[in-house]
Amino acid sequence: MEPMEIAKKLQVQFPGEVIEIYDYQGQVAVVANRERIIDILRWLRDTPSIDMDHLMALCGVDNLSRPGAENLERFEVVYNLYSTTKRHMLRIRAQVPEGNPCIDSATSLWSGADWLERETYDLVGITFTGHPNMKRILLPDDWQGHPLVKNYPLKGEQEWSGMVDLIERVEQLREFDFYENNPSPVGKDADQCQTRND
Repeated sequence: MEPMEIAKKLQVQFPGEVIEIYDYQGQVAVVANRERIIDILRWLRDTPSIDMDHLMALCGVDNLSRPGAENLERFEVVYNLYSTTKRHMLRIRAQVPEGNPCIDSATSLWSGADWLERETYDLVGITFTGHPNMKRILLPDDWQGHPLVKNYPLKGEQEWSGMVDLIERVEQLREFDFYENNPSPVGKDADQCQTRND
């Protein structure tokens, strides 16, 4: 089944949830409301003729400075779905408002969504309701803010509080530094190396 046909069937099945369907450079995407996102994803996964059994990717997007984003919410969660049996794919863009940046977790459908949702929370600040372990995955627990939000400052007013501890720990472990305590294998003796052709 062609992706555009799947998108049209999705629009018929969830008439109030599909905001827009478009094709950009051969990739079909559906812009949808977040309220029934799990129902939408489950339908795409469980309908035998569609069989989107693989969550290829999941990420968060900040539309703050996106050209032509006037009709979009500030954030969205993007699901790239693929059918390993039918060999077709579809992108779902669920709209997430800035005032309440949360959406239902897809971990009940694909266990692989676990780390992807945690990464999205960590970097963009979107929380996933029903996630079994909604906490940071890349940054330290005491990190302030979410670095992939468009208005995140490039430089903070102060250094991350854990940086001092990290530098102290590095200094404590310096005695175990391999390169400081062992001469380089390619050092002064490298000039004495000769090849058979010499």
